[in-house]
Amino acid sequence: MSTASSPPVPPVRPAPAARRVTPVPEDLGLPATPPVAAPEDPPTTHVRARIDALLRTILAHEPGTRAGTDPEELHQFRVATRRLRSVLKQSGAQLGPTAVTVRSELSWLGGALGEVRDHDVLIEALRATVADFEDEDQQAARALVAVFIAERGKAKRRLNRSLTGRRYDSLLQSIAQLARTPDIEPDAGTVAGREERAPLVDSVRKPYRKLGKAVAKLGPNPSDEQLHKVRIRGKRLRYAAELARSAARKKDAKRLKAVVRSAKSLQSVLGDHQDAVVAADRMRELSRTQGDAAIGFIAGRIAEREQVRRNRARAAWPSAAKRVDGAVKKLL
Repeated sequence: MSTASSPPVPPVRPAPAARRVTPVPEDLGLPATPPVAAPEDPPTTHVRARIDALLRTILAHEPGTRAGTDPEELHQFRVATRRLRSVLKQSGAQLGPTAVTVRSELSWLGGALGEVRDHDVLIEALRATVADFEDEDQQAARALVAVFIAERGKAKRRLNRSLTGRRYDSLLQSIAQLARTPDIEPDAGTVAGREERAPLVDSVRKPYRKLGKAVAKLGPNPSDEQLHKVRIRGKRLRYAAELARSAARKKDAKRLKAVVRSAKSLQSVLGDHQDAVVAADRMRELSRTQGDAAIGFIAGRIAEREQVRRNRARAAWPSAAKRVDGAVKKLL
């Protein structure tokens, strides 16, 4: 007696995870059109408008950052978070205790973004460096780059978990709270409010002093860490000048533009220096831990080239720092 065979039972597949829908500004209680602060508005109005603009930048680049197909999306996302932290460090006291919490949470987010961005920068530099290596070295070069691509993949998965969690959503809400203009903005449209333009422009003094102190501490052969700190000081000066430009009169705005341009140049030179230092260190580490002699050989060649790039940046940064000094002195 025969029996008909039962049809195979299809395997149970897990339901696909719900895709995150990035909120739009209106979802966070912000107006559809970005606010624009006029020069005569008080400093808090300019600060809130800047926070609003940076939050919109974060929202615009969040989908591309999660997709991970274009490194520039993550780069712009990260720059917006860093600028936002700088604005809150400089002017957060005007906005209350929420600003302190947001700065702390932006530091957490920046760490997750920075881990992936550092890999993007390193991978791009490595690919450019090995592109002109001999044909017989290309296989080992690709294997070396693949090591860091795999590391980046792990960092990217950690980042995506952060960007789909409640902590990140709560951070967006808190940033929007800081950006929203209260029903009555102190001194808005008053003579006193117009007189407060000077402190916002004058706020460039503090990051400039800190940059000057960092440079003054350097000897004839500063350490890599000391130059990295100078770069950070220069970046903070640049961000302060960018914020001040919106509240400045025409003459000051032109001078602030020169400060931004010179600080950006210093940041670029010292950024090349830091990238070269990191790349060389990673190559040395890989040489010690890598069992493949061919990959170790490629790592050594790359480290040598990065040392040349480091030395070139060391020769160039003092002139860039002098240009910053001259631009700020014309302003102040």
